[in-house]
Amino acid sequence: MQLISKYFDQLNTSELYEILRVRSEIFVVEQNCVYQDIDGKDQESIHIYIEEHGRILAYLRAFKRADDVVQMGRVLTRNHGLGLGGKILHDGIAVIKQEMNPSQIYIEAQTYAIGFYEREGFVVSSEELLEDEIPHVKMLLDI
Repeated sequence: MQLISKYFDQLNTSELYEILRVRSEIFVVEQNCVYQDIDGKDQESIHIYIEEHGRILAYLRAFKRADDVVQMGRVLTRNHGLGLGGKILHDGIAVIKQEMNPSQIYIEAQTYAIGFYEREGFVVSSEELLEDEIPHVKMLLDI
């Protein structure tokens, strides 16, 4: 297993295909949620993932929002219970700090995952809201 971080223009077509495939597998099929995953943000994002034999096991992306705030999203793990979610989150934050130097990291987290993000220091900053009919909250991590 290895941690990889690449900006969009550094990805080859096989890597991009695998990223889009695994995001569709998790967010559209597994969560039974029809939404537009290809949203125009990938081109300005850094893509951070754990890969083994060409297969993405965990993934997230991050892009600059405004000023010194970076938005993180599309956080996923393919196999649950192996600690890869915590690893991609922890390592992803480290890469974001090094590459993008933000003052804050912002995420819209599914409410069931609040504790997962709080373990890395994120704090809930909004009331619950529905995004694609799934309950979410806004969360911030001060750097």
